[in-house]
Amino acid sequence: MAESKNTAAGFGLGTILFLIFLTLKLGGWGEVAKWSWWWVTSPLWIPSVAVFITLIIILVFKGIIEMFNK
Repeated sequence: MAESKNTAAGFGLGTILFLIFLTLKLGGWGEVAKWSWWWVTSPLWIPSVAVFITLIIILVFKGIIEMFNK
């Protein structure tokens, strides 16, 4: 019996939110139509910014710990 690999190819939550916001913005529906394009595209870039900030915080704490361990 052959083993089958189950790989899921789909959209993430950020992509789905972006597509919803984009549709609402371009369609001129609701409050989203008044939003800045920065907020419409935010589901795409906010996760990257969060990872970058987390890495900076980790590096700062690592430097502080190494400074006190000398």
